[in-house]
Amino acid sequence: MDARKITDQLSVSPQIAVGDLWEIAAQGYRSVICNRPDGEAADQPTFEEIEAAAAKAGLTIRYQPIVAGKVSDDDALAFGKAFDELPKPVLAYCRTGTRSATLWSLAQADALPVSSILEKTKSAGYDMAGVVRRIANGGRTPTETAEDARFDVVIVGGGAAGISVASSLRSRKPDLEIAIIDPADIHYYQPGWTMVGGGVFEAAETAKTMGSLIPSGVHWIKSAVAAFEPKDNAVILDGCRVVKYDRLVVCPGLKLDWHKVEGLVETLGKHGVTSNYRYDLAPYTWHLVKNLKKGRALFTQPPMPIKCAGAPQKALYLSADHWSRSGALRDIKIEFMNAGGVLFGVKEYVPALMDYVKKYDAQLNFFHNLVAIDGPSRTATFEIREPEKDARRIDVGFDMIHVTPPQTAPDFIRVSPLADAAGWVDVDQATLRHKTHDNIWSLGDVMNAPNAKTAAAARKQAPVVAENLVADIEGKSAVAQYDGYGSCPLTVERGKIVLAEFGYGGKLLPSFPKWLIDGTKPSHAAWLLKERILPPVYWRAMLRGKEWLAKPEKVSAG
Repeated sequence: MDARKITDQLSVSPQIAVGDLWEIAAQGYRSVICNRPDGEAADQPTFEEIEAAAAKAGLTIRYQPIVAGKVSDDDALAFGKAFDELPKPVLAYCRTGTRSATLWSLAQADALPVSSILEKTKSAGYDMAGVVRRIANGGRTPTETAEDARFDVVIVGGGAAGISVASSLRSRKPDLEIAIIDPADIHYYQPGWTMVGGGVFEAAETAKTMGSLIPSGVHWIKSAVAAFEPKDNAVILDGCRVVKYDRLVVCPGLKLDWHKVEGLVETLGKHGVTSNYRYDLAPYTWHLVKNLKKGRALFTQPPMPIKCAGAPQKALYLSADHWSRSGALRDIKIEFMNAGGVLFGVKEYVPALMDYVKKYDAQLNFFHNLVAIDGPSRTATFEIREPEKDARRIDVGFDMIHVTPPQTAPDFIRVSPLADAAGWVDVDQATLRHKTHDNIWSLGDVMNAPNAKTAAAARKQAPVVAENLVADIEGKSAVAQYDGYGSCPLTVERGKIVLAEFGYGGKLLPSFPKWLIDGTKPSHAAWLLKERILPPVYWRAMLRGKEWLAKPEKVSAG
């Protein structure tokens, strides 16, 4: 916990953990305000989890979720009212503390001079200069964009895509002034979470501090993005700060929409409900797998698009493999509840996968979309939408359920001028340049090219964006193109993987000769690649601009 005192009665903090509530109470706080919506990050505890811990610690708690960059005057008034009513002192928190500090600053606009607001928030480590401009403008965001900082290239997002493209840009043009905007303290190797849930990796192996990974010479702006103003070449941050750019790269990833499944948030991490899509829950998956001796295990897959479309069935295969090895499989009924109509979208890989479905005696239930879950009663509700049939709902009991959450573009992307009708950043699928704003590029899970949303895809996309952005600086046309490459190492059992590699239209794009790895068949060599080689390649090569097996394809004449 990092409580930062603004006044004797109020401190603000970045995201707190469930285990922090007793310490918060011990430090004398009597109330907590949560200003962060659920589902903003993979390592974020839900408000219900925080609320339950607060009650046990004797703390009063309020929930006032604010979408990053969407602090309204009414929100500030509601915050001020809650603050007045709550027992003091109060600790308010969001992802970084900026939203909470912004709400307090706006709520105090009529009570304190702006100099005092600036002084108090600055002493807590928050720059409220943009908020003060808003106060001076009568509570409105100024119509003319002031400039707090300017860079040659601004990259929104410090995940796999953002850090990789920053490194690739630096390797091509070291003199570029580059900034990465990301509020997270920790960077996660998310492809490793399937292995955590299967008892192969420890969760800690998949996390490093963000500061240790930002490329040398690249500026890190530790803030959330509120909005884009492409006509002014500007990004608006939480707290109304403005960062201007000559060229912009957008890659903040996607949003896990846990709330779209009724009752899911309240029961995650207990009652046998888990997900490898959250850092803190992947170990719980392994705990459930180890301890389940009989009963029914459900594995869900929501409608596309999702990140790593094979991940839902990877969890099934590794769980079933453990039950097979331990002798429990004969007493466990496994069901795969898939909102789609096929096991895997590239047909060449399906025969090998079906062999394992049969081996584990797993039941495939297509067109079954999870819509609600009751943890205490261990009941999941599915909506079935089969072609040419009326939709219907069924309840299915479970002893364990692995949930893959519905996924969408982040809120600040969906409402931005960069998004298409579905909310994803609208790019040319070959050059990854924005279709409307020619000094903007996008890569990773957030853009709308019809490729698989995987870290392997970002590894291929980063050099394409870097190559084309540098070409644009030099007054040239796009010189590199992305072929839609994505990879999904399907962990069909401990020690073997079906290595699916494919591009646009499902075209097979294998990286290795068949004699080494035939991706359409289970392979121990592919397992060694996933377990031993890819993690260090990610940390030491991909994030450092070393484009191993990722050199961009050049655009040919004509």
